[in-house]
Amino acid sequence: MSSTSSGQSAGQLETRGIEPVPEGECNGHPLQLFWVWFAANISILGLPLGATLVAFRGLAIWQAIIVAILGAAGSFAVVGIISIAGRRGRAPSLTLSRAIFGVRGNIGPTLVSLMSRLGWETVNTTTAAFVLLSLCSILFGSPVEAKSAPVLTLIFIAIFVLLTLAVSGLGHATLLVIQKWATYVFGALNILVGGFLCATIDWSAVFNATPAPLSAMIIGVGTMAAGTGIGWANAGADMSRYQHRSVKAARLVTSAAFGAGIPLVLLITLGGLLSVGNNDLASATDPIIAIRDMLPTWMAVPYLITAFGGLLLSNNLSVYSAGLTTLTLGLKVKRVHAVIVDIVAIFAGSIYFMLIADSFYGPFITFISLLAVP
Repeated sequence: MSSTSSGQSAGQLETRGIEPVPEGECNGHPLQLFWVWFAANISILGLPLGATLVAFRGLAIWQAIIVAILGAAGSFAVVGIISIAGRRGRAPSLTLSRAIFGVRGNIGPTLVSLMSRLGWETVNTTTAAFVLLSLCSILFGSPVEAKSAPVLTLIFIAIFVLLTLAVSGLGHATLLVIQKWATYVFGALNILVGGFLCATIDWSAVFNATPAPLSAMIIGVGTMAAGTGIGWANAGADMSRYQHRSVKAARLVTSAAFGAGIPLVLLITLGGLLSVGNNDLASATDPIIAIRDMLPTWMAVPYLITAFGGLLLSNNLSVYSAGLTTLTLGLKVKRVHAVIVDIVAIFAGSIYFMLIADSFYGPFITFISLLAVP
């Protein structure tokens, strides 16, 4: 396997926790981070974000594009700014923040960050399991409802968390390689799916749409930032701690802003285009099914594979960061064991929300959205 910036090879276990990275192992370059952020934001779930801008905010498509650039790419520029601290301090974001809050004072923001991270990872895992249930229903005629197929649901949850563990558990070197090459595969699938979705756009309604007031755009920028870069801001230094000291700060900011901004702006724009004159996607309780219904029947399988891949790429980075955050709270275990602790929590949460609770998306997304405030 190829060697990466940390001096390790992909497939080799990263044993370092939150202690500073030695200077001799810091050989990273910004293009690596570009692919990491690109992969983490290639999920087709970016489409509902754009749908809300048009359906609920009333933005014209040119306004939605501006909002996507300012809100999504702009908020990831903030992630890039925080990455500068990782290059200088050689440690994860929430470890470096001890210098500001103190070890005890740092527990509060670290705990909130970990809860938010675990919440979104549970959303990813649950959604991915629903995707696999839907895929299995198409291919083999099995039930699509989780409670109607509990054993299958448990298997699908296990598949997703084990795939996440395989990458996040091995660590930094493996993450860099997997995120880069998987981006090519799932990026191509996203383009294929997006091409078919474009055929459903009402172009006459798009060109005749009335622009919304400036206030709606400002609110939209805040909504996009909260749903994209702000949630990743506390992980900015987690990957950049392996960057070479000679890397310029501007290149770190650019790699995050463009790496995440390119897929997000494209997906948000497409989501907005799909919602001109049609509120189905914006109001759907299950956006995965809503998007699938817009596609030809034969496209359902590649679409669901695309959705699963995007969720997995996002989860890889999130769980890696959550493992470092867990160590920052003071848990005296190895990094890989901290990742396993987080994986177990995600597995248990997904089982509860899929097989025990009456509903999931509405109340749970409200909960983790509230966590984003502090």
